[in-house]
Amino acid sequence: MIKILLAGQGGQGVLSAGKMLAESGLKEGKEVSYLPAYGPEMRGGTANCSVIISEEEIASPLCNEPDVLIAMNSPSFHKFTPRVKKGGIVIVNGSMSDCYAGRDDIAVYDIAANDLAMEAGDIRSANIVILGALCRATQIVKDKSIINCLNEKFVGKPALMEINERAFKLGKEAAEKK
Repeated sequence: MIKILLAGQGGQGVLSAGKMLAESGLKEGKEVSYLPAYGPEMRGGTANCSVIISEEEIASPLCNEPDVLIAMNSPSFHKFTPRVKKGGIVIVNGSMSDCYAGRDDIAVYDIAANDLAMEAGDIRSANIVILGALCRATQIVKDKSIINCLNEKFVGKPALMEINERAFKLGKEAAEKK
């Protein structure tokens, strides 16, 4: 079982990334829990979600001590990093935050997600960059499952699909270098 907390601000695609991750786990026949939490604002407010993926039944959707934290901005990084389980992983959007965790018992992946998303062709794909890094760091779901979810979401929009596939690949490569 792996507990993942994705956090950022509204408009960064945190909830979309979490949903894609959960759907990918379901398509692979795993047990999945997806629990979003967000403020009333459409953009700019806080947003986070927890995704639990397991081979066995999940007793609770709560993610008080995540195995993995994805932090898309600095406030999320500093707020949630102390909660990450010893031996856990933090993947931080280094374009929007420093990566000093103040802990030596976790692995921190500093991924310049916004910069890589721009390189891929659209800053809105920063969440997909982070999903690529997550898949490389944890192998929690297969790359193919995420790509299939992207194909379903962007059916009829081949240009967006190409951008997101590039973003996913760039995220995997960035995590590989860490």
